[in-house]
Amino acid sequence: MPGTIPDDLNIIVIVSDTFRYDHLGAHGNPWIKTPELDAFASTAVSFDNCYVSSFPTIPTRTDWFTGRYGFPFYGWKPLDPRAVVIAPQLSGAGYICQLIIDTPHMMRADYNFDRGFHGAVWTRGQEGDTPMTWMNHPVVEKMPNAKTRQRPFPFDGVLANVHAWQNHHLWHSEEDRFVAKTCRLASQWLEHNYQTELFFLWVDCFDVHEPWDPPEYMVALYDPDYDGVPMFHPNYGPASDYTPEELRNLRAHYAGEVTLVSKHVGRVLRMIEDTGIADRTAVFFMADHGMYLGEHNRTGKSNICDHDDRGSWPLYREVSHIPLLIRVPGIQGGRRVSALVQPPDIMPTILELAGRPVPNVAHGKSLVPLLHRDASWDRDIAVSAQALQIGRGRDGSKISVTDGRWSLVLGQDGAVPPELYDLSADPCETTNVADGNADRVRELTDACHGFLRGLDADEDKVRAVG
Repeated sequence: MPGTIPDDLNIIVIVSDTFRYDHLGAHGNPWIKTPELDAFASTAVSFDNCYVSSFPTIPTRTDWFTGRYGFPFYGWKPLDPRAVVIAPQLSGAGYICQLIIDTPHMMRADYNFDRGFHGAVWTRGQEGDTPMTWMNHPVVEKMPNAKTRQRPFPFDGVLANVHAWQNHHLWHSEEDRFVAKTCRLASQWLEHNYQTELFFLWVDCFDVHEPWDPPEYMVALYDPDYDGVPMFHPNYGPASDYTPEELRNLRAHYAGEVTLVSKHVGRVLRMIEDTGIADRTAVFFMADHGMYLGEHNRTGKSNICDHDDRGSWPLYREVSHIPLLIRVPGIQGGRRVSALVQPPDIMPTILELAGRPVPNVAHGKSLVPLLHRDASWDRDIAVSAQALQIGRGRDGSKISVTDGRWSLVLGQDGAVPPELYDLSADPCETTNVADGNADRVRELTDACHGFLRGLDADEDKVRAVG
């Protein structure tokens, strides 16, 4: 029998930027320590085939907030102030809505992601955000330019070194890290608001996003013997730029940040229990995209390296496959769902859980039937891409299409040949079998074209894909 979801349901969304699906112990990772999130997964429903829709950071959040696929129409831009988004729908229905974030891009001028929230708190300083300058002190090279993201940044430094200049001298303990401060604010908010009748809390943590600078004791869990320069920021280029020891240390910094995120998200989860609201509070844990950590000879998530001549990078599963865990009172947890789902499904899911109608403009579908074990889900493919732009050749967006068994990578304008991977035999997408499976390539290409036309994408963009 379907579970009974409470009528007076609070809703909490916790985001961890750049958290790879395969770096969670509950998803089978044997070496990364994520005990808090593993415990949460044992009480939640895990959507094992959740894939990025619009890539990267802001496009994904736009898809979350609007329930629409943005990449066929636009790229990274402010949230349209006319768009139908989650928070106003809930605040108009009596929910107290709070946004707590350290993801800086959401709070840029006129980006509009705080629309409809009664309160919005921004922990400043992530990824080059500069609430205060320190001009008496030079930017020090913590990472060699050749080993990190090389595009110049303000204050005469690369991003990794400017971030360290801005933040590291202020940090005296683990509690000073961004995810610790943001989750602490979320816990404090729960202390002061748990008695309210209905609330919607969105906690947006930029970690695990680089720079990866957790306490060194967390890095040492994964690379205890390294004695070189700490590798805490990827180069967004070839992994071969690193020595094997440096690459291992880069992965260890990412893994340490994952462990840090699990620990402090766990404190928010514990506060939900401590305040006695777990039996009337739905909790989402999710990420926007992943990250290459040496796979496919790449580190980073996109090509912004002057000496990488491979054009725009495909969204292989290290980037496109993302965690989505949802715990809802009245719904049996510890289950895994194999249906294909994507970020535009989040807004309809939240609204249905809140008893609110889903706007007709939404592309996504509520996941509530899947929470109830409804087998009638009818999505055949998941499509992931950056903004579609015609005429850019190899530098144009690569489109990833999966039906769960096969993964197809398409370019635009005929600039690159298709890549096809059999995920059942090759989950890491290392052997392109397109040449021997022309029918499968055509079937998935046609399905992608049909998907785009169903969204009313411009026909010129549709025809350019493939």
